[in-house]
Amino acid sequence: MQTSRDLLASAYKHFNARDIDGVLNLMHRDVDWPNLMENCRAHGHAEVRDYWTRQWAIFDPHVEPTDFTPEPDGRTAVHVHQVVHDLNGKLLVDQMVQHVYLVQDGLIRSMEVRDHTAS
Repeated sequence: MQTSRDLLASAYKHFNARDIDGVLNLMHRDVDWPNLMENCRAHGHAEVRDYWTRQWAIFDPHVEPTDFTPEPDGRTAVHVHQVVHDLNGKLLVDQMVQHVYLVQDGLIRSMEVRDHTAS
């Protein structure tokens, strides 16, 4: 059986490879996902696909997990090195953040982004 850590590590690999279907296959059908471009939430596979398609048309993000920490409430906090370039290669963001996941029934149910200082 796949662990939450394995599931999430796989999701990052698919995301960085721009394999939307690969990531969506690891998500609950009604996933709740942060849409940071428009300061709202994306719900379900179609909205997440649309969000990432629009995001990747503007930015080139790369997110590399550096640590996985179980939270007291059962979620998993992933410490992530986030690097974002524009499509011309100009560096826009280079920072550490936390992504906090709820995994249910072996699938990603939701994610939130925390500032790296919110441990």
